[in-house]
Amino acid sequence: MKIALIMENSQAAKNEIVYNTLKNTVEPLGHTVDNYGMFNGEDKSLTYVQNGLLAGILLNSGAADFVVTGCGTGMGAMLALNSFPNVSCGLIIDPTDAFLFGQINDGNAISLPYAKGFGWAAEVNLAYIFEKLFTGERGLGYPRERAVPMKANREILKNVKKITHTPMIDVLKNIDREFLLQTIDRPSFKELFFANAKCPEIIDFVKSVLN
Repeated sequence: MKIALIMENSQAAKNEIVYNTLKNTVEPLGHTVDNYGMFNGEDKSLTYVQNGLLAGILLNSGAADFVVTGCGTGMGAMLALNSFPNVSCGLIIDPTDAFLFGQINDGNAISLPYAKGFGWAAEVNLAYIFEKLFTGERGLGYPRERAVPMKANREILKNVKKITHTPMIDVLKNIDREFLLQTIDRPSFKELFFANAKCPEIIDFVKSVLN
């Protein structure tokens, strides 16, 4: 699984610790991590709304299989990500949340609270969260006897979102162009996106915006 890490401006100083904890936890499990920033001291700022847009681009283009993001409380980023098509983001505070989200909801993104409760041994909590989230098969249900209705409800929700959300390419064409450009005109995005994206339509449109 290719996992993308995206941080927002108020929490950029924590990028290194989150990235290293994520990388050291999931790479032994066979996953890879791409760090899209934002980085501490980086000039071009990312808000949690822009993180939602980035997550939508990465997941819909195939540049990433899963997105790890967050903000001060984790709530704003969660709302922003869930506003985009084919993105299912959960608010994760502790390892139990991570395990249950993976087994019951089987989403493709999480939002973490990087200011609320992020104190002593925060990296230990992060490591356990990532371990529970990315170890073993996902979507098996919990408790196991509820696996069938849980899977059915996930599919129902996906179908509902197909009706309530427009395709990502249409979002990109209709969203404020300056907002989009500010979000994607960053070295880390351009390097990683074009190396990994698989959707020709989204790739071509992103190129046209950057050019």
